[in-house]
Amino acid sequence: MPVLSTASDREALTFDLVAEFATSPEKVWQLWEDPRLLEKWWGPPTWPATFVRHELTPGGQSRYYMTGPDGTKAGGWFATQSTDAPSTFTFRDGFAGEDGEPVDPEDYSTTTVVITPAGEVTRMNVTATHRSLEQLDRVLEMGMAEGMTEAMNQIDALLAE
Repeated sequence: MPVLSTASDREALTFDLVAEFATSPEKVWQLWEDPRLLEKWWGPPTWPATFVRHELTPGGQSRYYMTGPDGTKAGGWFATQSTDAPSTFTFRDGFAGEDGEPVDPEDYSTTTVVITPAGEVTRMNVTATHRSLEQLDRVLEMGMAEGMTEAMNQIDALLAE
């Protein structure tokens, strides 16, 4: 199980996830950069993701949806703010409508991913900073911690392929 910890900080309005993988930082970066690889782990196992657009470059846009067991589709978007391959990137993300566009462009969180070598493994820190306590509480109630843990825990099998 690659996920070592998850935590939320109501004062800082953050959700943090720390994971480790038995591979190089470059391969962890590829898991984010390649939309076909990202699709294989971004959603929890019962809600797989489909990326219809993905640009992990400053100013780049991504659009995706996750499909639930009953066929329900939940859309999302990323707007990449900065990248420094293979070490770190920051993106805004939020909910998307059926057209793939943001439901509310002001209802986003800002996520920073930091990828660092840690001996024989690579550590990945994911920090989502929310704009309000209500926003943080909403995503936590939706199961963000459990869903991201299930999603990230699919990566070891993907790396073994």
